Formats: sequence, structure tokens, C-alpha cells
Amino acid sequence: MADPARNTLPLPDYDHLPVGSLQGRIRSLTAEEVEELLAYERSHADRLPVTEVLAARLEQLRAGAEPTSGDPAAPRPEQSEHRSGSPVTPSTSPQPSSPPPHGTPDQPAKPKGNRT
Repeated sequence: MADPARNTLPLPDYDHLPVGSLQGRIRSLTAEEVEELLAYERSHADRLPVTEVLAARLEQLRAGAEPTSGDPAAPRPEQSEHRSGSPVTPSTSPQPSSPPPHGTPDQPAKPKGNRT
């Protein structure tokens, strides 16, 4: 059963935001919007790290901090389909190699042979 209060929150998908993403997204909210999130959090999951982040931002806003520009509804980087980095394919992968059982690559191992 969906919670109707969840649909009116200033951050879409608030319940699924990781704390690190939440810190950046609440910077564009007003004190009233942060208070709304804090009340929602305390009455639902009441996660300590989240309430601490929200309370700290609320204190900053009450002390004179201004909301920053930005869109709290912007796509979340953790949900992006675009991946950065080097794609690994068979054509870009190195040839497999096995290290010698002992020694170094410039001094390969010698067969044991028959020992007496």
C-alpha cells in the first residue's frame, strides 16, 4: 500500500536515495522543505544517518545559508545507464598468462627431474 505523503515530498524517490546522494540534493531545498523531509523521515524509517544530515542542513538554513541552484528531481547518477571507464572486450584484453611455479619471469623454473 502506497503512502500518500510520499508522493508530495520535495524529493522524488526520497525513500530510495542513498545518504550520499541525499546530501547533495537537499542543498537546493528551502528550510520548509527540509523540515517536511525530516518529519517524514522521523515518522517512517527514522534512519539516524538521514535524520542527522537533514537536521544539519536545517540548522545551516536557519543560520542564514541559502539554498543552492540545482534540480532535486534531476536524474540520479547511481541510476544512470551511461557507464564511464574503459570497456573491456576480448579484443582489448591481454593474453592470459600463468606465473611460473617459482622463480621470476626472467629466470623460469626448471623441471624437477629425478632426484636422488
